[in-house]
Amino acid sequence: MTQASSDIPLERQVLVDVEPVFRVDESSLEESRYVFSYTVTIHNHSTRSLQLLARHWRITQGSGKVQEVRGKGVVGQQPMIGPGQTFRYTSRAILDGPVGVMEGAYTCVDTASQRPFEVAIAPFRLASPNQVH
Repeated sequence: MTQASSDIPLERQVLVDVEPVFRVDESSLEESRYVFSYTVTIHNHSTRSLQLLARHWRITQGSGKVQEVRGKGVVGQQPMIGPGQTFRYTSRAILDGPVGVMEGAYTCVDTASQRPFEVAIAPFRLASPNQVH
Protein backbone atom coordinates (compact mmCIF):
# COMPACT_ATOMS: atom_id res chain seq x y z
CA MET A 1 0.00 0.00 0.00
CA THR A 2 1.49 3.33 -1.01
CA GLN A 3 0.95 6.52 0.89
CA ALA A 4 -0.67 9.40 -1.00
CA SER A 5 1.59 12.47 -1.18
CA SER A 6 -1.07 14.47 0.68
CA ASP A 7 -0.55 12.13 3.67
CA ILE A 8 3.18 12.93 3.81
CA PRO A 9 4.06 16.12 5.70
CA LEU A 10 5.04 18.91 3.31
CA GLU A 11 8.46 19.35 4.96
CA ARG A 12 9.30 15.74 3.99
CA GLN A 13 8.36 16.38 0.35
CA VAL A 14 10.94 19.14 -0.06
CA LEU A 15 14.47 17.79 -0.50
CA VAL A 16 17.74 19.69 -0.42
CA ASP A 17 20.95 18.63 -2.21
CA VAL A 18 24.22 20.45 -1.59
CA GLU A 19 27.45 20.27 -3.61
CA PRO A 20 30.42 21.98 -1.91
CA VAL A 21 33.61 22.99 -3.78
CA PHE A 22 36.91 24.25 -2.33
CA ARG A 23 37.86 27.55 -4.00
CA VAL A 24 41.65 27.47 -4.15
CA ASP A 25 41.61 30.66 -6.28
CA GLU A 26 39.93 32.63 -3.46
CA SER A 27 41.66 30.97 -0.52
CA SER A 28 44.87 32.01 1.22
CA LEU A 29 46.44 29.27 3.30
CA GLU A 30 49.02 31.74 4.70
CA GLU A 31 46.15 33.88 6.03
CA SER A 32 44.11 30.86 7.24
CA ARG A 33 41.36 31.77 4.77
CA TYR A 34 39.64 28.74 3.24
CA VAL A 35 36.83 29.61 0.85
CA PHE A 36 34.17 27.10 -0.17
CA SER A 37 31.33 27.60 -2.60
CA TYR A 38 28.28 25.41 -2.31
CA THR A 39 25.49 24.90 -4.79
CA VAL A 40 22.12 24.11 -3.26
CA THR A 41 19.26 22.52 -5.18
CA ILE A 42 15.85 22.56 -3.51
CA HIS A 43 13.41 20.02 -4.95
CA ASN A 44 9.68 20.51 -4.33
CA HIS A 45 8.22 17.01 -4.76
CA SER A 46 4.84 18.08 -3.36
CA THR A 47 1.67 19.16 -5.10
CA ARG A 48 1.79 22.52 -3.25
CA SER A 49 3.56 25.78 -4.06
CA LEU A 50 5.94 27.07 -1.41
CA GLN A 51 8.00 30.13 -0.73
CA LEU A 52 11.39 30.05 0.97
CA LEU A 53 11.34 32.85 3.55
CA ALA A 54 14.48 32.43 5.66
CA ARG A 55 17.63 30.40 6.20
CA HIS A 56 19.52 29.20 9.25
CA TRP A 57 23.02 27.75 8.89
CA ARG A 58 25.21 26.23 11.58
CA ILE A 59 28.87 26.13 10.51
CA THR A 60 31.21 24.05 12.66
CA GLN A 61 34.87 24.57 11.85
CA GLY A 62 37.54 21.94 12.37
CA SER A 63 38.78 23.96 15.36
CA GLY A 64 35.39 23.48 17.03
CA LYS A 65 34.35 27.10 16.51
CA VAL A 66 30.63 27.33 15.67
CA GLN A 67 29.03 30.12 13.66
CA GLU A 68 25.27 30.61 13.30
CA VAL A 69 23.98 32.45 10.24
CA ARG A 70 20.36 33.54 9.96
CA GLY A 71 18.72 35.72 7.37
CA LYS A 72 15.86 36.37 5.00
CA GLY A 73 15.74 34.16 1.93
CA VAL A 74 18.82 33.03 0.02
CA VAL A 75 21.16 35.08 -2.19
CA GLY A 76 18.85 38.10 -1.89
CA GLN A 77 15.73 36.19 -2.94
CA GLN A 78 12.70 34.62 -1.30
CA PRO A 79 11.93 32.23 -4.16
CA MET A 80 8.58 30.66 -4.96
CA ILE A 81 8.95 26.97 -5.85
CA GLY A 82 5.98 25.40 -7.58
CA PRO A 83 4.91 21.76 -7.48
CA GLY A 84 7.54 19.54 -9.08
CA GLN A 85 9.95 22.47 -9.52
CA THR A 86 13.49 23.03 -8.29
CA PHE A 87 15.38 26.14 -7.24
CA ARG A 88 19.18 26.25 -7.43
CA TYR A 89 21.63 28.82 -6.10
CA THR A 90 25.31 29.08 -5.23
CA SER A 91 26.73 30.78 -2.17
CA ARG A 92 29.94 30.52 -0.17
CA ALA A 93 31.44 30.10 3.27
CA ILE A 94 34.82 31.24 4.54
CA LEU A 95 36.52 29.12 7.19
CA ASP A 96 39.72 29.67 9.17
CA GLY A 97 40.82 26.05 8.64
CA PRO A 98 40.74 23.42 5.90
CA VAL A 99 37.71 21.47 7.16
CA GLY A 100 34.25 22.14 8.51
CA VAL A 101 30.65 20.99 8.49
CA MET A 102 27.54 22.96 7.56
CA GLU A 103 23.93 22.10 8.33
CA GLY A 104 20.76 24.03 8.82
CA ALA A 105 17.17 24.64 7.84
CA TYR A 106 14.98 26.73 5.59
CA THR A 107 11.80 28.33 6.84
CA CYS A 108 9.18 28.02 4.12
CA VAL A 109 5.48 28.71 3.81
CA ASP A 110 2.78 26.77 1.98
CA THR A 111 1.46 29.56 -0.24
CA ALA A 112 -2.11 28.21 -0.27
CA SER A 113 -2.60 27.76 3.48
CA GLN A 114 0.10 30.23 4.63
CA ARG A 115 1.28 27.49 7.02
CA PRO A 116 4.99 27.87 7.82
CA PHE A 117 7.23 24.81 7.99
CA GLU A 118 10.92 23.98 8.33
CA VAL A 119 12.97 22.02 5.80
CA ALA A 120 16.09 20.44 7.29
CA ILE A 121 19.43 20.69 5.49
CA ALA A 122 21.48 17.60 6.31
CA PRO A 123 25.10 18.12 7.42
CA PHE A 124 27.64 18.32 4.62
CA ARG A 125 31.42 18.44 4.79
CA LEU A 126 33.64 21.27 3.64
CA ALA A 127 37.19 20.04 3.08
CA SER A 128 40.11 21.36 1.07
CA PRO A 129 41.98 18.75 -1.02
CA ASN A 130 44.26 16.27 0.73
CA GLN A 131 42.27 16.33 3.98
CA VAL A 132 41.44 13.06 5.72
CA HIS A 133 37.81 12.13 4.98
